[in-house]
Amino acid sequence: MSVKEVYQKTEPRMKKTLEAFQHEIASIRTGKATTALLDRVKVEAYGQQMPLKQVGNISVLDVHTLIVQIWDKSMVSATERAIRDANLGLNPAADGQNIRVSIPPLTEERRKEFVKLTKKFGEDSKVSLRNLRRDMIQEIEKLEKAKTISEDEKNKGKKEADEMLHKFEKQLTELIAAKEKEIMEV
Repeated sequence: MSVKEVYQKTEPRMKKTLEAFQHEIASIRTGKATTALLDRVKVEAYGQQMPLKQVGNISVLDVHTLIVQIWDKSMVSATERAIRDANLGLNPAADGQNIRVSIPPLTEERRKEFVKLTKKFGEDSKVSLRNLRRDMIQEIEKLEKAKTISEDEKNKGKKEADEMLHKFEKQLTELIAAKEKEIMEV
């Protein structure tokens, strides 16, 4: 194994960490309607828990309203209950086979809570990135001890690991700042 192979093995894992963070913050409310708000909602359907996406079609009606079009009429009340019980602060209203979900404006206090939550997710992701860098450096040091690579290659590999970490941390910081701006926007 070479330094390049260690690098190629670690980079996709760092990308996955970034993607997981993006998925995590997508469900944080910003006061604007987005279909990602309902991604985590599970509906009791046909004897099992199913994601809302498998029970109906979710779409944005306007900036403050989501519409969920339920495919099976018998699932309307279960879906409405699932959205209400998802602890998102939303109050759905059934209208035939559709469910209207109004997104209430966020209070200043709630916005600050969501910013803290975003920063917490961001810090957790940064820790994951640093752990991946540490693992990469340990692998590079093992290669040097096994005399597979030279000390110069080891030092170059460590430098590349640091550069990769800084690149991904920078992207993460930008995502946190963008989400914070989006949350605090009135």
